Amino acid sequence: MSEAVLAVEAPGVSAPGASGARQFWRRLRTQRAALVAAVIVALLVLVALAAPLLTAIEGQDPTTYHPSLVDSARGGVPIGSFGGASAEHWLGVEPQTGRDLFARLVYGARVSLGVALAATVVQVAIGVLVGVAAALGSRWVDQVLSRFTDVIVAMPLMIMALALLAIVPSSFPRPVLVALVIGLIAWGNIAKIVRAQTLTLKGLDYVAAARLSGWGTWRIARRELLPGIAAPVITYAALLVPSNITVEAALSFLGVGVKPPTPSWGQMLTAADVWYQAAPQYLLLPAGALFVTVLALTVLGDGVRTALDPRAASRLRIGTGRKREAKA
Repeated sequence: MSEAVLAVEAPGVSAPGASGARQFWRRLRTQRAALVAAVIVALLVLVALAAPLLTAIEGQDPTTYHPSLVDSARGGVPIGSFGGASAEHWLGVEPQTGRDLFARLVYGARVSLGVALAATVVQVAIGVLVGVAAALGSRWVDQVLSRFTDVIVAMPLMIMALALLAIVPSSFPRPVLVALVIGLIAWGNIAKIVRAQTLTLKGLDYVAAARLSGWGTWRIARRELLPGIAAPVITYAALLVPSNITVEAALSFLGVGVKPPTPSWGQMLTAADVWYQAAPQYLLLPAGALFVTVLALTVLGDGVRTALDPRAASRLRIGTGRKREAKA
């Protein structure tokens, strides 16, 4: 019965399907900045996945020390110009240790992107579950879950993460731990968004028709409500990824994130703060990688938000125009 009602869409609510995906792609294509950002993100993901192949082509790995490539008399400064860059070490070597900088940079991309994506998945899973349960549960359940969500939102993420990461044994895999800590602390906002959207959808005709047809609460949630909340969830998740990359880098910079010898961009920045004059590339390369990654993901997330909700104007005007937005 509810499938028939779905044929008539409620205002402002798009039913999922192939036509919706085509409309989303058509709107996204009008935003050149978002497309460029998508290409950059795809290249970064490709580099992260192909890190073993790229380092094998170079003939290096991220953990092998090369003490002969640093000048111990000068405190471990790389020998040669541009931080010891050569045919064997494309971006030079790390001060003091002589580890290959290119290998550590591409393997660091795996850690930074992997931790951010895993944390986002945990946040979305918990946030959707709690938000839908609060909206569909009884008044008592809604009150308890909503107040608990308020407590989670009020928690200072960095302080709680620092405390949890400091007490967990070092034997636990650090990238997995960082992803879990970020995901388990920072799901409150997405739960609030899901709860509000679910409460709005509950009053629509096609949900009422499903209820009258005898469907159970969780079947209605799975078949009728989850597709309706997909757009805001995808939008918020796209904007969470760059935020999580920044948090992971900050935790590694503070010394409680990913531990050596596992490479991480934040960890590289921690060790580079005393080498910015003697070996500036050791600071500029991971900082530049972080900047480009976060910027590209932010622009892409904003483009996804605008494509999913054509009534909302993009916050980033680069590559967009009024005529293009009007067409979308």
